[in-house]
Amino acid sequence: MSFDLVGLPALSRFTIDRSEPLRGDSERIAALWPKARMIVVDTRGRTLVAERGTRVVDRPAVEFGEQPPLGSVLLGEQDGVAYFAVLMPAEEGEQVPVGRSWVAPELTDEPQWLDLRQAGATLDDMSAGLFTTAAALFQWHRLGKFCAKCGSPTGLEKSGWVSVCSGCGREEYPRTDAAVICLVHDGADQVLLARGPGWPEGRFSVLAGFVESGESLEACVAREILEEVGVTVRDIRYLGSQPWPFPRSLMIGFEAVADPSEPLVPADGEIAEARWVSRADVRMAIEEPGSVPGLGLAGGASIAFRMLQSWSGAAHSA
Repeated sequence: MSFDLVGLPALSRFTIDRSEPLRGDSERIAALWPKARMIVVDTRGRTLVAERGTRVVDRPAVEFGEQPPLGSVLLGEQDGVAYFAVLMPAEEGEQVPVGRSWVAPELTDEPQWLDLRQAGATLDDMSAGLFTTAAALFQWHRLGKFCAKCGSPTGLEKSGWVSVCSGCGREEYPRTDAAVICLVHDGADQVLLARGPGWPEGRFSVLAGFVESGESLEACVAREILEEVGVTVRDIRYLGSQPWPFPRSLMIGFEAVADPSEPLVPADGEIAEARWVSRADVRMAIEEPGSVPGLGLAGGASIAFRMLQSWSGAAHSA
């Protein structure tokens, strides 16, 4: 039995004009600057979120100077208002953390600093799109400080969307790494879930992996699932996609069918545990988190959540 996503994945929402021609138009940017808005992102990937996690807090851009500050990025424009983001300088000794936000925050009416995993599912469409784009660009800035051709330092142009090598002049644009993510089910009422070796006990999600050079998306789905859990799939079908800037993936969602009687063989070092789970348990785990012992699911900001919600028919909405 096939299914469709019940709505856009949380981080696929972007409602304003990305305005690619505007990025290099200094005169138009100068004209828009007095009414522009600025989002601040810190080096832990957080921004200030208000109204119980539903809205990113923006500030008048003119508070940051008479023109866009060095390193800021243009996110887009709507109704004559341009939206920018700037990275907050790191405090002395601060390190950019690596890992996942497993615990959902307690959302309050007061503004609070949250990262994209924590707030992506609750933000309104416009805020989700702005924050996702800002997070993706700042990750690219952090990882692309040197030219891939000659090794010289690079500088940013066109409102943070192009890096130019100071040595050879080579231009580079934001990188996106394609990855497939697949909900494998039995065609009836069971879904195949797995847990990574670094994940907490009881935390499960669907299977995913990066697309290799010269490989189609469908071939990647079949290969990754066979490699990770030893199962052959059929009836591979596209569902939807979502940016996942951790650090720069595009998650391309599929469903596929497999035989639950095939033995599961988790790949050493990649999969700590894999098992078939009933539709009823998945639905309950989404609608009442913690109600199914040993079954915690992907967070609401992920496309994995939307896939499981859609397949299970759960009423909970991210």
